Amino acid sequence: MNDHNGSQQPSSPHGEMDMTPKVSRPQVAAVTILSVLALAAGVGLAAQFGDLSMSARNMQAPGGQNMSGMDMNSNASADTMSGMAMGGGAPSGGTGNPSMPGMNMGTSASSPTPVSQLPTTPIQTPTKMGNLVMPPGMIMTQGMPMEAMQDMAAVDLSQVRYTAPAAARGDQPLAPQVVNGVKVFNFETSVIRWNILPDVQVAAYAVNRQVPGPRLELTQGDRVRIHVKNNLPEPTTIHWHGLILPNGMDGAANVTQKPIAPGETFTYEFTVQQAGTYFYHSHKNPDRQQGLGLYGALLVKPQDPAGEPKADLDYTLQLQEWLQRDGYTFPAMIMEGALPNFFTINGKAYPATDTIRMKVGQTVKLRFIGSNNNFVHPMHVHGGPFEVVARDGETLKESARFLADTVNVGPGQRYDVLWKAREKGTWLVHCHIPHHITNDNVEVEGGGGLTMLIQVT
Repeated sequence: MNDHNGSQQPSSPHGEMDMTPKVSRPQVAAVTILSVLALAAGVGLAAQFGDLSMSARNMQAPGGQNMSGMDMNSNASADTMSGMAMGGGAPSGGTGNPSMPGMNMGTSASSPTPVSQLPTTPIQTPTKMGNLVMPPGMIMTQGMPMEAMQDMAAVDLSQVRYTAPAAARGDQPLAPQVVNGVKVFNFETSVIRWNILPDVQVAAYAVNRQVPGPRLELTQGDRVRIHVKNNLPEPTTIHWHGLILPNGMDGAANVTQKPIAPGETFTYEFTVQQAGTYFYHSHKNPDRQQGLGLYGALLVKPQDPAGEPKADLDYTLQLQEWLQRDGYTFPAMIMEGALPNFFTINGKAYPATDTIRMKVGQTVKLRFIGSNNNFVHPMHVHGGPFEVVARDGETLKESARFLADTVNVGPGQRYDVLWKAREKGTWLVHCHIPHHITNDNVEVEGGGGLTMLIQVT
């Protein structure tokens, strides 16, 4: 091997490269001592600030329950890691009280924990957040704003000013006063107690002490004036869903108008330009106010009835969800702790819903209104298909009409369908989501919730 000056270097025993260590023994000793000191310091810090002992005591859940259902290896004892299959060992059979049920992180299937060893399900109840009553199971974090909690809280029962008779019905037609050719209606919003079943009562936000609010029956071209007196404990507005009207009359809180404060009155006035199935509802905190019952039907006849689909009977179905727990009523929402447990058609749950009575050969127009706040309801009619003749207030051309037996009615949507009584008997109208046809998860007389009957003779 030559150096840069071309002189010959001694040969190495490894060929061309000299692999002889250039480190002295004192240097090796110094590095060894430093490594031992660093290792000792690391162990000392871990002992001071950490816990290296993975004993049964460390693996216990609050209350002394083991994390049973998780077997980390085949040698783990039943007392410490019962059934915890993170290794390849055989399942232990889950002998402890399981605090993490269903968690099997290995490849082997384990037998279920004996029923006698399962923990008792805790009973959840409404909770208190300051002066607010919150629903059971609601997840609340430190960052949740107070406004959100107020929206989700139970109705303040001290604000109830009226209890409706148990047999009272909502969606009652409201007759107007006619003043100089203008149809004048008076609305009053308030907190009431309302029976959705003979033995189930909710606290509701109502228009004119009924749920749904009164039905407005108008004719295309009518000039209307609606005085809204707000007796709720919070501001509100009324939105006229789907109607063409002046922007200042649209009822969008803090956008087109200042919300109506408690005790105040606001007057809406406009000319009805369309015909069809419409509705009105709160547009101030609608997830709360509309979800507690502040809505109603608005039906408009055409000036020229020639093109309107004909039916022998006419029935409106306004759909809603409710959350009632331990005597408190909360607005039902799609979130943890706020899912509904009752469902109503026109403010009543089956079997307290209405029954439509028909004769063979007659036709009924069913007006489905998605006055519900959060949920889609596939509404189905037994006894044969119906004809879909209108959607969102617009009558479909004859070439666009179609036969079906189920329509998905989403929040805010409306469908008009014609159903003909073909055979004698009792026929069901119901939502096709099974949970939505129960009352607090229980079937009553073959159904519940969003169910009603058509009796054909």
